[in-house]
Amino acid sequence: MSQPLPFVIDPTGADRHAEYRALRARGSATPVDVLGLRAWAVSDPALLKTMLTSPDVSKDGRAHYPDFQRTTGTWPLALWIEVRSMLTAYGADHRRLRRMVAPVFGARRIAKLKPIVESLVTGLIDDLAAVPAGQAVDLRERLAYPLPIAVIGHLMGVPEDQRHDFRQIVDRVFDSTLTPEEAQANAARLFERTDQLIATKRADPGDDMTSLLIAARDEESDGGGFTDDELRDTMILMINAGYETTVNVIDQAVFAMLTSPGQLDLVRTGQATWEDVVEETLRHEPAIKYLPLRFAVTDIKLPDGQVIPSGDPILAAYGAANHHPDWHGPDADTFDVTRKVKDHLAFGYGVHYCLGAPLARLEVAEALRQLFGRFPEMALAAPADSLRPVPTLISNGHQQFPVYLRPAG
Repeated sequence: MSQPLPFVIDPTGADRHAEYRALRARGSATPVDVLGLRAWAVSDPALLKTMLTSPDVSKDGRAHYPDFQRTTGTWPLALWIEVRSMLTAYGADHRRLRRMVAPVFGARRIAKLKPIVESLVTGLIDDLAAVPAGQAVDLRERLAYPLPIAVIGHLMGVPEDQRHDFRQIVDRVFDSTLTPEEAQANAARLFERTDQLIATKRADPGDDMTSLLIAARDEESDGGGFTDDELRDTMILMINAGYETTVNVIDQAVFAMLTSPGQLDLVRTGQATWEDVVEETLRHEPAIKYLPLRFAVTDIKLPDGQVIPSGDPILAAYGAANHHPDWHGPDADTFDVTRKVKDHLAFGYGVHYCLGAPLARLEVAEALRQLFGRFPEMALAAPADSLRPVPTLISNGHQQFPVYLRPAG
């Protein structure tokens, strides 16, 4: 069967919703161009769930992508497939790596983090309260960014004087407008900073995730622990995933409340909860629109008769799947906190489901609760359609988010 010309995924993310509709119109899976790399975007939620749980689909490019070596030298998003961590592991390797990381995100440890998150949010809200009435403030810069940075910094043991540097590097990891040379230079800087953190924590361990991961690396004597690369890249995964994604969920949740006053009223009158807001935000505006990449282990026949050949890359189109009318009905594009079924793929699905999901939910719900509790008259300080998206095909937020916390006078 002849295949259509690939649909070009916009690296700037200028109009994600139009892109979601265009992908779905081309069928459950369709060829796409991702920064010059040809892949299959899967936008049908049922098919995507099947692929995310199938042994016929791998995240290990070294083992299952014939063009791996060429791609890592020329593709701007090469870091996403060349790191050695849970993100890119398959089968037994993935189970081994996840086994060592999972205890860090156990219910008991997350419960211990709750008062820390609450205190951090309170401090940030107190700082915002000092902004004069009628003066615009960038909420992304003053709340959405610093909260996840502080939480992941605490969890990982990143010294405060290093967190800003990590933030700048991580922002560029998600930037899909970089040249291959710029992306490679940023990756080298990320490896260098992470290696420095490992050396510091190995010399002076503490009660943090980095120290625990180092101990797991150093104490395993049966070959079942981390390699040096896996240790470094697992830390990179935790910092990236724990920071950037939560920033965007806070951003999009507040934006939804300020542009949907009827929805905010439902929360204020007790007809919905802040947890409902978090889940509907994750469905309607997932922090990760597309996740590169997976690979076909064998030929995969699609419901429409097309075949994804063995070795072909697969792009999980989470945003398009979350808006699919077969899953959420004809009003799937509508933000509705009272939606009875808010299921989504914002945290992935299957064996690669995000371990940090409970922590992210905790941070976003607490930020919303305190922010709207302290500033009930908060409003956008610019037209909603003037807010520009971050320049990336991966993550989903705004470059700036100006608001008035209190009206002038």
